[in-house]
Amino acid sequence: MDLSLTTRSEGGRTVVEVGGEIDVYTAPKLRETIVSLVDAGQYDLVIDLERVEFLDSTGLGVLVGGLKRVRTHDGSLSLVCTQERLLKIFRITGLTKVFEIHPDVASAI
Repeated sequence: MDLSLTTRSEGGRTVVEVGGEIDVYTAPKLRETIVSLVDAGQYDLVIDLERVEFLDSTGLGVLVGGLKRVRTHDGSLSLVCTQERLLKIFRITGLTKVFEIHPDVASAI
């Protein structure tokens, strides 16, 4: 499975819609997107995971790395996720305490 990424500006934040699988093979594509956005001065990101079918530890690492990257610029990285199988991963790893997780893009903005 491949990874699809689209970005747009909304409410003063940059929304990254992610679809497909975030794994060891596709996670670098997401990392590159986050790095290029931060390098371009976009420090308030919303990562929309609603169309993500699979997320592994490499993907989690990319999200944590993205959060650290934006925080060095006093920015924020919020997640949009309602899928129970993904939310369970965030709960098990304790990342619900690290990330703001919202039910939709509107509440994340």
